[in-house]
Amino acid sequence: MTDSDIAPPAVDTGRPHPARVYDWWLGGKDNYPVDEELARRILASDPTVLRGARANRRFMQRAVRTVAREGTRQFLDIGTGIPTEPNLHQVAQGVAAESRVVYADNDPIVLRHAEALLRGTAEGSTAYVHADVRDVDTLLGRAAESLDLDRPVALSLVALTHYLDDDPDGDDVYGLLRRYTAALAPGSHLILSQVTADLSPGAVGQAAEHFRRGGTPFHPRSLAAFSRFFDGLELLGPGVIPVHGWRPDPEDVAAQAEGIVPVYAGVARKP
Repeated sequence: MTDSDIAPPAVDTGRPHPARVYDWWLGGKDNYPVDEELARRILASDPTVLRGARANRRFMQRAVRTVAREGTRQFLDIGTGIPTEPNLHQVAQGVAAESRVVYADNDPIVLRHAEALLRGTAEGSTAYVHADVRDVDTLLGRAAESLDLDRPVALSLVALTHYLDDDPDGDDVYGLLRRYTAALAPGSHLILSQVTADLSPGAVGQAAEHFRRGGTPFHPRSLAAFSRFFDGLELLGPGVIPVHGWRPDPEDVAAQAEGIVPVYAGVARKP
């Protein structure tokens, strides 16, 4: 299932999009000059962003592998971004071929690449929905065409929440997360990572300002503010921690020597 029968809006190449900026940082080619320009400006002020982008991808892979090994067979990844191997479905279906994965993003170029590149196993399924994280009912309704929301789902929002504000009259990111987790069955998991200014305040502050000038809101959060996302849930060990330190593989331990990555990460279970 895809949303190919629904015509997505035209790609806006005159304004940078976070997914395409992120793609440039990861060495991808599915971005436009306006995205590269912003990516380079941010990199010049915050040299940790390349490490952060790679660390986020590795965290996603470790977290998905962890919950898949614990028995989760359904995954909803919001803010998917442009496909970069190994993708979430490849990790999940590598553990259990019958895993069902739904990707959701609001960028039309992501939709096009997802439809072309995201292919799952014959035993499982891989689907994509074109929807905005702030439109909870629409996104969950489309995801439910492929996932059974009465059974546990791993909900992944990796490197997404820092683009959303916490104003109750705005994005209301805490309210959004509560609505998503409330819709999920007991035994579901929440996988999150988020940029913080705690570990590199000057560089992250400059990067945030570049994003804002480019038309993208950006909201680094403290440890306490990030931890609020997991209220009412049961954190898996080692809890909320800098992204490199969440159940690291040997390559992640080695990567820590490269320097600070100002990103927090955590995984929690809905009781």
